[in-house]
Amino acid sequence: MEKLLDGITRFRREDFEAHKELFTALGGSQKPHTLFISCSDSRIDPNMITGTKPGELFIIRNIANLVPPYRESDEYLATTSAIEYAVLTLEVENIVVCGHSNCGGCAASMKSEEEMAGLPHTKKWLELMKPVRDKVLERFGEDEPEAREWYMEQGNVVEQLRHLMTFPYIKERVEAGSLILSGWYYIIETGEIFIYDDECGLFNCKN
Repeated sequence: MEKLLDGITRFRREDFEAHKELFTALGGSQKPHTLFISCSDSRIDPNMITGTKPGELFIIRNIANLVPPYRESDEYLATTSAIEYAVLTLEVENIVVCGHSNCGGCAASMKSEEEMAGLPHTKKWLELMKPVRDKVLERFGEDEPEAREWYMEQGNVVEQLRHLMTFPYIKERVEAGSLILSGWYYIIETGEIFIYDDECGLFNCKN
């Protein structure tokens, strides 16, 4: 906690003062250009890896950067409502789903029922990547852990892009050319980002 409190003090004295005009302008409203959906993993910093400032990204973070398919419900839908607000109210121009290497959520989705028994809510959440998990288990054996990890993490990004297209207002905007969807795969240890190319079905390095 002491480190966090020191950080608050340093932010107010240094970073805030250096960008005072920006924060003053943002005080009354926001107009982000991109909805950035990423994992809650502590090693992922959306603003750092994209070189953006406060006010540019509307960020959703959850375990394994998942997007539930569109549905209407009386439940409390955190990710769905944030997507709705970003697209319909803030009118973002882009949506990025950013997966990453060594994803704990993707690894957990491969575990057995017994191993996940103590994490019932996490287990339920990870059902959103079950189609990808099933493909991985069918294609790769236990003797191919690296291939399983790679396919699971990248395949999961593509699956969530499909889920986004089940939102009627997203599909409408994508088809009209007013909204762009993009899938990214970030390699933590190298800083590389691979972007999904829908035409060839592969992730291509962009840096």
